[in-house]
Amino acid sequence: MKTCIVLSDTHGNAQAIRDLDGMFAENDYIIHLGDTSSDGSLIRKSYPAKTTLINGNCDFYLKFGEDESVITVENVKIFACHGHNYSVKTTLLRLAARAKELGCDIALYGHTHEAREDVIDGITLLNPGSLSRFGGKSYLYLVVNGEKFTYKHVGIN
Repeated sequence: MKTCIVLSDTHGNAQAIRDLDGMFAENDYIIHLGDTSSDGSLIRKSYPAKTTLINGNCDFYLKFGEDESVITVENVKIFACHGHNYSVKTTLLRLAARAKELGCDIALYGHTHEAREDVIDGITLLNPGSLSRFGGKSYLYLVVNGEKFTYKHVGIN
């Protein structure tokens, strides 16, 4: 069994990242979905082997991650992106199609600042929400066991 912390859209809120340090230490994977990936580089300094950074639409000057990534956790393939290149504010169909094309079970994305879960064409699409200083704050806790997975959106103050 492996555990993952997924966060997105921190937008310079280093305190929210510091507040989650205990969670980062206890989990097997940390995935930061961009905006801003430089915030994620703070995490990678402490946990380089288990941190994946994705660039978002606000990461145009300093890019610390990849634009997209496929991560295999046990027997589950996960497509990770920020979402802006797939027009996720209007539709999730393109995102689901790309994840399916890559043979993934899950698509992780951010960009909308809205925590949500959807299933399209057998692909589970998960948005952890935002850890920015604006509005409600949340992240995603994902557990993978073999070919099965479960998840929980976690709201924080």
